[in-house]
Amino acid sequence: MASSFFNLNTADMPCLYADRREKHRSAGSDQNFMQAGERLNMCNLKQMFQAVEIIRKKRDAVELASAEITGMVDGFMAGDIPDYQMSAWLMAIYFRGLSIDETVALTDALVDSGRRLDLSFLGRKVVDKHSTGGVGDKVSLVLGPVIASCGALFGKMSGRGLAHTGGTVDKLESIPGFRTQLSPDEFEAQLRETGICIAGQSEGLVPADMKIYALRDLTGTIESNPLIAASIMSKKIAGGASAVVLDIKVGSGAFFKTIGHASGAAHLMRKIGELRGVNVLPVFTSMEQPLGNAVGNALEVREAVSALRGDGPADLTDVVVALASRLLPLSDLGWDRRRSEQESRRCIESGAALEKFREWISVQGGDTRFIDHPDALPAARHVLSVPANRSGYIAGIDALAVGRAALELGAGRHRKDETIDHSAGVVLCVKTGDRISEGESLASVHSSTEEKCMAAVEALAKSYRISDSEAEPAQVLLD
Repeated sequence: MASSFFNLNTADMPCLYADRREKHRSAGSDQNFMQAGERLNMCNLKQMFQAVEIIRKKRDAVELASAEITGMVDGFMAGDIPDYQMSAWLMAIYFRGLSIDETVALTDALVDSGRRLDLSFLGRKVVDKHSTGGVGDKVSLVLGPVIASCGALFGKMSGRGLAHTGGTVDKLESIPGFRTQLSPDEFEAQLRETGICIAGQSEGLVPADMKIYALRDLTGTIESNPLIAASIMSKKIAGGASAVVLDIKVGSGAFFKTIGHASGAAHLMRKIGELRGVNVLPVFTSMEQPLGNAVGNALEVREAVSALRGDGPADLTDVVVALASRLLPLSDLGWDRRRSEQESRRCIESGAALEKFREWISVQGGDTRFIDHPDALPAARHVLSVPANRSGYIAGIDALAVGRAALELGAGRHRKDETIDHSAGVVLCVKTGDRISEGESLASVHSSTEEKCMAAVEALAKSYRISDSEAEPAQVLLD
């Protein structure tokens, strides 16, 4: 695993320490030889000096060799390179970027830091989907059962939410009894049995990405396309998928604010996939307003069930079908995009997708009563309405403001170690283009405390733009 560039052995020790050993020998003071801990410290010191040279090279926009990138990742994971040097290197990458070759090398180093799932024994292609994160994005909860009910295999490792963007694992954990932490063997067995498995990212898969991402989050280096591409693709490659559709969110509530920024990351991820045997197809969707109506974990699970019944929000269903129509042709079913769209809608309308959802939740330990009785999910003790202060048409909704309101209500976390309130969140009553009368409800806020609800009401009232003239419904598919 570790590159020879960073191997720890006494041969790598600086010459001055070899001279010092010889001096002690000639003096007959064998007991004064450096102990193992001291030797390790000397080796660590050498690693740190080597890391400085690599940091300087990237600072000066010099392209790094693959071994240098691997050495930085391996050295950091071994504890030989401290946080502050890795942070400096990440900042150099943030400003200077990485070439395609460097980005691929970083992706490989992240993948090689842990276990890689080999799903080839299934004898079939496994497809996956990744979202770059947004507000109210419960697409995976609907898309997975749709794909599996069509007969394809859908396997996905998901993460938790941070800041204003929700995480699929958090949503699933609002279901009583549902298990998100599965071993690789359990993941593979369930995929074979049901055709669908969505689980939390195993600690054994790309652990270097988890450790480096925590530093990026704390050092302002998240917004780097090469780092984003390597992070996402390392997880997809390690997860064993044959094909991945990237749901790249663009807009005020997303990480990418413009198509230009999003396109750069999409290009890198497609190239990495091409070079590493994973078919990658990006789809750009809007995050100028929240997706669907519900924002918050249990609230979004309820809405996902509605979508699977065929009576969910139109924008959510449109995104699910659009992604399914692009993902199914990458499976082994032999369908084109038109048939994939038709079959996806048929599985929703016939109830097959909902039944696959029920099977999936049950196999993964969840209590399925909530599917027919939504009250079985966590419910907030306090619910307040957000009244409109005037009549008119909804001209826009600030998705970021809605996401932040849900965060403060308890639906999200500021730090990864925080506990979330699965019942908390926001439910939008109107979306862009809708007509509203003064005093009618724009949204409802849900939380365990009335104080949080009152603060959210004030924040959400400001997130809506109301116009006297009619407004067009927001476009959700951007490509």
